[in-house]
Amino acid sequence: MTRQLDIVFLGLSLSSSWGNGHATTFRGLLKGLHQLGHRVTFLERDVPWYANHRDLRDPDFCALRYYETVQELQRDYARCLQQADVVVIGSFVPEGRAVIDTVASLCKGQLCFYDIDTPVTLAKLSADDCDYLSWRQIPYFDIYFSFAGGPMLADLTQTFGARRAEPLYCSVDPERHHRTADPIGWDLGYLGTYSADRQATLNALLLEPARRMPDRRFVVAGSQYPSDIDWPDNVERIEHLPPADHAAFYSRQRYTLNVTRSSMIAAGWSPSVRLFEAAACGTPIISDRWPGLDSFFPASTIHTARMADEVVAILSRESARTRLAMADRARELVLASHTGAARAREFITALTQKGAVVVDLDIGSAA
Repeated sequence: MTRQLDIVFLGLSLSSSWGNGHATTFRGLLKGLHQLGHRVTFLERDVPWYANHRDLRDPDFCALRYYETVQELQRDYARCLQQADVVVIGSFVPEGRAVIDTVASLCKGQLCFYDIDTPVTLAKLSADDCDYLSWRQIPYFDIYFSFAGGPMLADLTQTFGARRAEPLYCSVDPERHHRTADPIGWDLGYLGTYSADRQATLNALLLEPARRMPDRRFVVAGSQYPSDIDWPDNVERIEHLPPADHAAFYSRQRYTLNVTRSSMIAAGWSPSVRLFEAAACGTPIISDRWPGLDSFFPASTIHTARMADEVVAILSRESARTRLAMADRARELVLASHTGAARAREFITALTQKGAVVVDLDIGSAA
């Protein structure tokens, strides 16, 4: 049995899911840690674009606190950081380099990095264009937790100097993501913030099928799409969909589309949280293809496609029985292995293996 840990996270955002996927990931992990009995504090930079779109103001699974500057972080939260058993800094934290230096000077427990954007981060580091992490800081961390697994873990240690790299993939909260009673409203849908490197795939796998199938209904939910996109008349647009509405959104789709960023495709082993969310809701998935996908979703649990013809064929020919059987297999897999509780256990196990903070209650002393 492990003792209760004081864990502090500094991440991009917990309070707002607007325009970022970090909030959903942190929420699942932190809720899982809370369920395991650990005390969690999340420190978030108070910025207007998230302050104006907060959809989680008072979480019941952690203490959520804000700071406006690095100086304020050091002044107001020094004791919190010094007393923590574990401090975890996430990717894309504003002024991340200065935050890391400040926290490293205060942290007396384990210091970890949680990279929710690993392929992007390593590309930025290689180009000397990363403002939230510097190459020299990577050895500061006892564990470098990575959203991407596979060969990238070896790259982190062998090329970038990480002491230890561990995968910590995204996850789903089954209490929030489950089948609802909402009737099917769309044949194919997509949920995701606009990204230039995803748009060509979205065009090929959703917009083009929509043009070819004018009697079918499609939907795209997400913010920041350019005004010059030519949306077919049978594609409904939802500007922003808060996490509380995700389950109903997935449940209303006959199929949902997963589109992966180019850097994640190149890296492989980088599942999107949308995959796990949709599967937990029992919605059949059509995904682009990338290395490692079958290690999360075997062929019997998911469709993959590269071109519009394949999507049109799936929508036109697959029986409801086959479609739902595939979705059921995906749902069982995700609920068994990809929940926030599962990720929390993996996180604590990684710390246990490090042997610095997790102790046996019967012994009562540090290992």
